[in-house]
Amino acid sequence: MSADDDVWKVLADPLRMRIVRLLSREALCTTHLVAETGARQTNLSNHLKALRDAGLVDTEPCGRFTYYSLRPAAIEALAAELADLAAAARDSAGRKRSC
Repeated sequence: MSADDDVWKVLADPLRMRIVRLLSREALCTTHLVAETGARQTNLSNHLKALRDAGLVDTEPCGRFTYYSLRPAAIEALAAELADLAAAARDSAGRKRSC
């Protein structure tokens, strides 16, 4: 499974990466994320939508709140892609294309 370029673009945003790091530890609602990041709720909602649309985050309604959690399989797919890139770079060490 290979991540498409859109997933990497989503993760390129520093606040989204911070959200991902926070969600790696526990499921959180926007109230928690506002407290942890200092970002506005509307801004966080937009970032969470992007993370959801990219398939990185799941939602779980809980009363009037929605909890967000990281999808481990999605992160594992990204890690596998990076591991493949590292292996290819190791295998091609010292190889140069002639000019």
